[in-house]
Amino acid sequence: MAKRFRVIDADGHCIEHDEQIAQYATYQGRSLKNADRSCFSYFPSLDGWFRAASDRIALGDPESWVSFLADTGMEMTFLYPTGGLAFGLVQDRDWSIGLARAYNDWLYNAYTKRDGRLQGIALLPILDVGAAVTELRRVVRDLGMRGALLPAATVLGKAFGHRDFDPLYEEAERLDVALAFHGAPSRGFGFDFFDAFIKTHTLEHPFAILVQFTSLMFDGVFERFPRLRVAFLECGAGWVPYMMDRMDDEFEKRGTRWCPFLRRKPSEYVREGNIYFSCEVEERTLPYVIELVGEDRIFFASDFPHERARPDFLHDIPEFAERTDLSDRVKEKILLHNARRFYRLD
Repeated sequence: MAKRFRVIDADGHCIEHDEQIAQYATYQGRSLKNADRSCFSYFPSLDGWFRAASDRIALGDPESWVSFLADTGMEMTFLYPTGGLAFGLVQDRDWSIGLARAYNDWLYNAYTKRDGRLQGIALLPILDVGAAVTELRRVVRDLGMRGALLPAATVLGKAFGHRDFDPLYEEAERLDVALAFHGAPSRGFGFDFFDAFIKTHTLEHPFAILVQFTSLMFDGVFERFPRLRVAFLECGAGWVPYMMDRMDDEFEKRGTRWCPFLRRKPSEYVREGNIYFSCEVEERTLPYVIELVGEDRIFFASDFPHERARPDFLHDIPEFAERTDLSDRVKEKILLHNARRFYRLD
């Protein structure tokens, strides 16, 4: 019989609705509480595909989450958005500020205030870095949030390694809170021509994550902010060894010219820094990933309630516990300790 492990979910999802967020929403100083919302959604479409076509989906309201924690034995979850994964596609600066604040207030009141095990992860208005810094400070101070989402796909015209974002990283370091990149939208990544959602969904999470990971590395963010904790979520962990080798090779050949400020090889920043990755419980390459990345940077993410029926989720932790290619020590780190360290629960 497999050992029972304590578990913290590093990446679950709330289900947000416009009519709920509207109670907190403002635009250019005007309340949207009673505004007509019959035609336009608050968040842009993720990728143009009808994601509700599948009937294999669980409920993600607070009551469903509480019962899911009880059924799985998980101690806590950290909640990321659903429609809000497309927040990086918002092009209106004022709306991004108002929507981020409204979403964060709604998330806190609907989930975390109701049950402290349902921890919210904030949205930040990245179109205005100063406003993003202010909002990060507010959600940490007033709402007790332990991190924020940075959308991997954006309309910014620049990646998150750009020095324009340094004030945000400086503030995250000062507050000692986590920043997490989460994939979802696929616009602008070269496969808008796909004629089936399965093709789009195969690539859209990893592509956006790889862009941001490459930018953060070669633009020197991990060198400038060595205490900054960053995670890359929901595209598995099997890509990490490939990127470590790929970036090391590029650094060896071109690093002197393009990034002389890096004092170590990219793979060393991954192994020795504060970079975390979520994994899928069934990933066959996980032992190899851990061999190269280390035991302390990979954590479990349920992704509940997305894409599967509720009973399907209940098998994940028991099946992971039964894996024979990972030691109990490593399983315990993936299921509990690494998430505790990333979100500063220790």
